[in-house]
Amino acid sequence: MAVRDILLAFTSYPDPTPVSVIGNAIALAAGLDAHIAAISCEAHVQVPGTFISFGIAEGLAAGEAHKSRESAQAQLAAFDAAAQKAGVLRETIFEKCLTSEMPHRFVEYARMRDLTIVPAPAAHVQWLAEAIIFGSGRPTLVLPEISRPKPPRLDHVIVAWDFSRPAARAVADAIPLLEKAKRVHILTVMNEKAIDSNRSSAELARNLAHHGIDVVLDKIDAAGQPIGRILRTQAASGDADLLVMGAYGHSRFREFILGGATRDILANPPVPVLFSH
Repeated sequence: MAVRDILLAFTSYPDPTPVSVIGNAIALAAGLDAHIAAISCEAHVQVPGTFISFGIAEGLAAGEAHKSRESAQAQLAAFDAAAQKAGVLRETIFEKCLTSEMPHRFVEYARMRDLTIVPAPAAHVQWLAEAIIFGSGRPTLVLPEISRPKPPRLDHVIVAWDFSRPAARAVADAIPLLEKAKRVHILTVMNEKAIDSNRSSAELARNLAHHGIDVVLDKIDAAGQPIGRILRTQAASGDADLLVMGAYGHSRFREFILGGATRDILANPPVPVLFSH
């Protein structure tokens, strides 16, 4: 399925998403000939009714909501201006909700889009990326904060492959992007964990060949290193434009327990990363 409808998710609270993410998101939408919608929320902090200094707390909460509203509106205005200049079909979505409701609100919109783009999360807003990756049922593209706008093309894509369900889902979700890539490397890290099938990489290559995608198969010995470190090194040394990988983790008491490689790459993506779960 082609990617025709993209969501760009901004956070306005406690710190706003850098607007530097806008250029890459619009470039991707233009390259895919896709519609892109940007969403940002005016966040409201819920004040407990039993709080001792209720009046003071309520005033502080109103001030935070005002700052959040200004940030959200500025983000959406910057996005709209840039998308209009690029000639991309666009939409802006402005919501109001409690901070506790924000993850679910973003996930609701992400479930109705082909792809959601989020910036690499700072520790205090990692909930956004995690909620969308594990709750939307759709692929999520995480953009590094340091990334700069690029021409809308994908020269080199690395696919992290371990014959798992999340990896298979990620490959399927990435096919529209892989079809546009000039080079696709299927990377399997050996001797780090058991992999069900020794021929799975070759079978994956056969499958992708039916989509007109030629791939190179790479196997690397973990040699005691964490997978996240290996993926980061390979993406950087190979000058990759995109890393595709399955996201491992599960939800517990509204928090996500992430797998090691997922946690490592999400915290500090070396290049744009397409996660699927």
